[in-house]
Amino acid sequence: MKLGSLKGGRDGRLVVVSHDLAWCADARHIAPTLQAALDDWERIAPQLELLAQDLAHGVIPKERFHAREADAPLPRAYQWADGSAYVNHVELVRKARGAEMPESFWTDPLMYQGASDEMLAPRDPIPLADEAWGCDLEAEIVVVTDDVPRGVSREAALGHIKLVGLVNDVSLRNLIPAELGKGFGFVQSKPASALSPVLVTPEELGDAWRDGKLHGELKVDLNGRPFGRADAGVDMTFDFGTLVAHLAKTRNLGAGTIVGSGTVSNKDADGGPGKPVDRGGKGYSCLAEVRTVETILDGTPATPFLKAGDTVRIWMEDEHGHSIFGAIEQAVTTQ
Repeated sequence: MKLGSLKGGRDGRLVVVSHDLAWCADARHIAPTLQAALDDWERIAPQLELLAQDLAHGVIPKERFHAREADAPLPRAYQWADGSAYVNHVELVRKARGAEMPESFWTDPLMYQGASDEMLAPRDPIPLADEAWGCDLEAEIVVVTDDVPRGVSREAALGHIKLVGLVNDVSLRNLIPAELGKGFGFVQSKPASALSPVLVTPEELGDAWRDGKLHGELKVDLNGRPFGRADAGVDMTFDFGTLVAHLAKTRNLGAGTIVGSGTVSNKDADGGPGKPVDRGGKGYSCLAEVRTVETILDGTPATPFLKAGDTVRIWMEDEHGHSIFGAIEQAVTTQ
């Protein structure tokens, strides 16, 4: 089952979307918003599944689903927490600045609490008031949970994952050092993130969803050219069950909690830093990583951060080459 929200009101209006992302059916008679559906998932989900079947069989009214008209599936969420499941990425970034990586990073996930009062729609621009802030994209996988009890195990946490999608977790890299230097985490350096047009139930993903990971190529284009083709199921140190359990160690999680994987990152075939796509590598899911590799190899970064007019496209395809979640397509605009 694929679910999305069309623009209308602060929390959108819930629709069930066809497998090929071409059509949608109004679901507001079942639940007015996706958040409302997640609040009562055990009762609501079967009704939405029946609606999805009716849509597939063409026996109910339907309308064209256009990603440009879609809101974020969850235009605002009660919680957004982002991990760093791909420790390869963390190791590279620290190496570039000459910092040792603690061994605990391989066993205890990094995670930060993001802002979720505004989740950008998949075609919303990336607002950037000052290019000197160092705007970066971050292509990631996200999951959305129902209510999760405090102290949940990794295995039980997997059962609380109800939806899977993509996010562009925008970062303002040049604001990060000063904020981290205060010892109190991110605020200004982590603006609003954009969600994929639809979120998908794990069952819909088939064998691509296994062991708490989404397997497959996460595609990133920058200004129309291939930038990243990393496999999200490879080099993921912490699966989503582990990330959800980590977040819930000391508190309950409310339905609609979004948990991110962190920047998807693959090592090169020889075990070293990843190579650009045009040199036969898997590329990168953020600019910071390619700049890190350039620093390691050449002593200084050459790739610039995003500037006004730059475009970012993030999507994922199934084994038949069909888009799974629709694409996040954003242009950077100055304000």
